[in-house]
Amino acid sequence: MKWRNLLFAAAFLSLAFVSLPARTQNLSDQKSLLDAWNQPFKPFRIIGNIYYVGTNNLACYLITSPGGHILIDTAMQESSPIVRANIEALGYKLKYVRVILSSHAHFDHVAGHADMKAATGAQIYASAADALALESGGAKGFHPLNTYKPVKVDRIIKDGEVVRFGSLALTAHLTPGHTEGNTTWTMTVEENGKKYDVVFVASMSINPGVKMVNNPTWPGVAEAYAKSFQKLKSLNCDVFLGPHAPFFNMEAKVKQMADGKSNPFIDPEGYRNYIAGYEKNYNEQLAKERK
Repeated sequence: MKWRNLLFAAAFLSLAFVSLPARTQNLSDQKSLLDAWNQPFKPFRIIGNIYYVGTNNLACYLITSPGGHILIDTAMQESSPIVRANIEALGYKLKYVRVILSSHAHFDHVAGHADMKAATGAQIYASAADALALESGGAKGFHPLNTYKPVKVDRIIKDGEVVRFGSLALTAHLTPGHTEGNTTWTMTVEENGKKYDVVFVASMSINPGVKMVNNPTWPGVAEAYAKSFQKLKSLNCDVFLGPHAPFFNMEAKVKQMADGKSNPFIDPEGYRNYIAGYEKNYNEQLAKERK
């Protein structure tokens, strides 16, 4: 199977549960799948000052600086012990996590926010639309999934805004579709004297049951997706990361890193393939609904 097919097969499988409302799932199947996603994974440095601190499937990123750290996503509430242990295993103290960001406000990426905020004292930044979901514990939104512990958002982030903390700077790119406040983050890192553009791309799948045409809860969802794809294609990407580890073939790349050769996370082709695959799915669904 070609690399592109492998990437999207993994991404599809990883979203098999997230894409379905809880009421359609057998509870025991739900628990089994979530348990499979929530296995410990040894934390590691990806590039520069970016570290992976998530589970085997649910990606979380620690971005470090001498003055304090930024955390992107916290996974599920049940993932909190894993994420906290991973941060500490890298030699970083939880109290120096000062800002928590998110890719999008679905339970498998932000249900751990409340516990992490309590453990670190960090402030939570989010887009206005995802703040509504976070503060309602996932109950509000055009296509809510599982609910979770509500958490107060300390700062609303706008499209194109640069979040700065000490020497760290990340730019928010609102890419709505998967959720109304779906947010892609970008930053620049330096490795061996060379600078790299990093993209923490948000989810771009369409949840089953979500209509692109005549959607009763979000009439403009199709247009939102179209604009988001165009925005993502305009971003320069050297290092491709995302909210689920299979999106960017994380485990295989970690094995490649052991060879000590070039960093496999420098993967602009993988980023282009990610966007192209989901845009193709979007166009096919749109065409089918318009018949």
